[in-house]
Amino acid sequence: MLPQARQWLRDARVVAVLTGAGMSAESGVPTFRGPEGLWKQFRPEELATPEAFARDPLLVWEWYDWRRRTIAAVTPHAGHLALAALEKVKEDFALITQNVDGLHDAAGSRNVLKVHGDIWRLRCTRCRREWTCRDAPLASLPPRCDCGGLARPGVVWFGESLPRDVWAKAEEAAERCEVLLVAGTSAVVYPAAGLVPLAKRAGARVIEINREQTPVSAVCDASLRGPAGEVLPALIAEV
Repeated sequence: MLPQARQWLRDARVVAVLTGAGMSAESGVPTFRGPEGLWKQFRPEELATPEAFARDPLLVWEWYDWRRRTIAAVTPHAGHLALAALEKVKEDFALITQNVDGLHDAAGSRNVLKVHGDIWRLRCTRCRREWTCRDAPLASLPPRCDCGGLARPGVVWFGESLPRDVWAKAEEAAERCEVLLVAGTSAVVYPAAGLVPLAKRAGARVIEINREQTPVSAVCDASLRGPAGEVLPALIAEV
């Protein structure tokens, strides 16, 4: 199956990639799902909401500061680097990620569509200004904008809509691609998981890279089992 998948990828001019938490977990980033996602006995669903932020912004920011410090201590793995290398040899390439950690950027990927936002971006709740801050830990909690307004993480919380412009580009990439790689995603979080059937309906070959079967495995043209850090470099070799 690997040689056939590699041939599809080699022949494709337009390639899109969808990555999820499994990619980041291989670098040591805790996932939302599972006991490693807990922080001080709080579930992410209790903290990553507008309501939680309105109720206790300091608590929410303590959690995000912990997450930022955790992410700052890890590095991209071979799978991240392989995708960055693939982008350089494909004339039309888009990397759609559900991850907010910036590891794709650190690996050298350029056309990254962050449908769930970026943990390194801050947004003022008063003037709406956005800026990048890579301090880990943050100098003060909760952080504030130059205007004095309270800043929030530049991520999409439970109950919020995805950024409209980024999502439109992600849908366009899924519809236009000849091959869609789906790496390290559980394929249970919508609307991102809906990009797989969208690409299939548009005629793309879908290649899944995951340690285990997922809800979209049955519709994929190839399902390659194993860690993304091992399978992606093997798949992209000689492309």
